[in-house]
Amino acid sequence: MDLALFDFDGTITDRETMPDFMVAAVRPMRLVAGKVLLLPLIVGYKLRIVPGTMIRAAICWFGFKGVPVAELESHAAEFARSVLPSTVRPEALERIAWHKARGDRVVVVSGGLDLYLKHWTKAHGLELICSSLQERSGVFTGFYLGRQCVRAEKVRRVKALHSMQQFGKVFAYGDTPEDYELLAFADEAYYRGAPWARV
Repeated sequence: MDLALFDFDGTITDRETMPDFMVAAVRPMRLVAGKVLLLPLIVGYKLRIVPGTMIRAAICWFGFKGVPVAELESHAAEFARSVLPSTVRPEALERIAWHKARGDRVVVVSGGLDLYLKHWTKAHGLELICSSLQERSGVFTGFYLGRQCVRAEKVRRVKALHSMQQFGKVFAYGDTPEDYELLAFADEAYYRGAPWARV
């Protein structure tokens, strides 16, 4: 049995889905205020000056601090059901199906939030390793629970959950520099659909 590790945003999907989730789940007044107050960070991210971990942390804190878990869970379930299917690349589903037909263990390893990813992966019979938000007494604090699941953290979590000795080969699929460590960890890696040239 082999292990297949798939990034989600931009690899399984045709775009980053977290911005779509924020639009669907953040309360309207916060969304408007956030677009203004966080604009410098957003611009910095698009210019590759601000790292993704920083912009995601700021957006989650501003959008979800003090929001009841039940409220956000409801939005996330609806988002997974009504929005995510339209973002999925058919070729990614074909590759996942290929791995499953071979009897491989298929795991989505994503920096995205478990709030919505858990619904999508469960519907497709896949395992999930991803980022989570911290909650206290049924309310989100606005902070991440532990580290964001990107870069070396992806590899660390895979190793923590799976004994590599049980797998004949490790496949990995990614599309951004936040996936480089995961790709380097694999025996066979693909970057944006093409074989990854190791550097």
